[in-house]
Amino acid sequence: MNRRRLGTQGLEVSALGLGCMGMSEFYGTTDEGEAIATIHRALELGIDFLDTADMYGRGANEKLVGKAIADRRDEVVLATKFGNVRNEDGSREIRGDAEYVRQACEASLLRLGLDHIDLYYQHRVDRRVPIEETVDAMAELVVAGKVRHLGLSEASPETIRRAHAVHPISALQSEYSLWTRDPEDGPLETCRELGIGFVAYSPLGRGFLTGQIRSPEDFGEGDFRSYLPRFQGENFQRNLDLVMTVEQIAEEKARTPAQVALAWVLRRGDDIVPIPGTKRRRYLEENAEAVDVELTDEELERLEEAFPQGAAAGERYPDMSTIDR
Repeated sequence: MNRRRLGTQGLEVSALGLGCMGMSEFYGTTDEGEAIATIHRALELGIDFLDTADMYGRGANEKLVGKAIADRRDEVVLATKFGNVRNEDGSREIRGDAEYVRQACEASLLRLGLDHIDLYYQHRVDRRVPIEETVDAMAELVVAGKVRHLGLSEASPETIRRAHAVHPISALQSEYSLWTRDPEDGPLETCRELGIGFVAYSPLGRGFLTGQIRSPEDFGEGDFRSYLPRFQGENFQRNLDLVMTVEQIAEEKARTPAQVALAWVLRRGDDIVPIPGTKRRRYLEENAEAVDVELTDEELERLEEAFPQGAAAGERYPDMSTIDR
C-alpha cells in the first residue's frame, strides 16, 4: 500500500489506517481473538497506522493493541490519545494540564507495553488550560523520547495555530466524511497552511455510508450509535436518503459503498489519511481495496451534489460542547 506524509517532521504512514476503538466497546459485542487477527491482517495488507486512545474500553483497547503488536513493533506506526477522561462514577471531563499529560502518557506506555508512542494526540481541547501549557508538556515527552510526534483532535484553527507555535504539530485528527465536512470550514485550510497532516476518523460515517444500516433496529445491544442524533427519528431517514447516491455509484463501478466513500476521502488530498474502524477481517479487506478505486470527475460531482456541507441531518454527538470550534 502506498504511503502518505503527516506533517513535515518525518512521519509517514500507510495511505489508509485502522481505527481500533470498536474492538473494545461502543459497537456492540467484541471478540478479542478476531480483533487481534484483524490487526495482524492489516499489517499483512500494508496498513501499519493503528489508532487507539486511553479512553477506549477504559484502557482495554490499548492493552489489546499492545498485545497484538508485541512482537511486531517495528511494523507499526502507533497513535494514541489522552485527555478525554472517564471517571469511575461514569462522568467525563477533559484534562489538558501538564501533570495529567505526563501521567496519561506513562499509563498508556504501560498498557501498550511500549517504550515510545509514534503519534500522541490531545483527544479533546481543555478550554480551562491554555493550549500552550498542554503542548509544552507534550513537547517534554518528545525530548524524553517517550513520544515521536504530536497531534491534536477536533481543534479549531486558532487552537491549531497556537499549539503549532509551541511545538510542531504533525497531525490533526477530526471526523471527516461525505456527511461530515466540517473540517473544510477552516481546520483543513489551516493544516495545509502550516504543513500539518489530517487524519480522518469515522470516514464511513460510523458505518452509515456502507449502506448496511437500514433501520435503527440494526444496532445491537450496547451500540452507542443508537444514542447519536443522526441515527434517531426523522434524521435517520433523511440521512438514509443521502446514501442512495453512494450506493448507485458503487453498483455502477462493481464496488461497495464503503469503498466509494473511502475513495472520496482519499481523493481530498495526499495529506489526508482516513482511519476506518472495524473489528473484523472481512471489512478490513474490503476497506483496503478502496485505495485502488478511481472516481471520475462526473462521479465526484454527483457526490458533491448529494453531500454538500451540512447535508447530514442532526449533530454528530448529543453534546457538542467538547468540540473546539
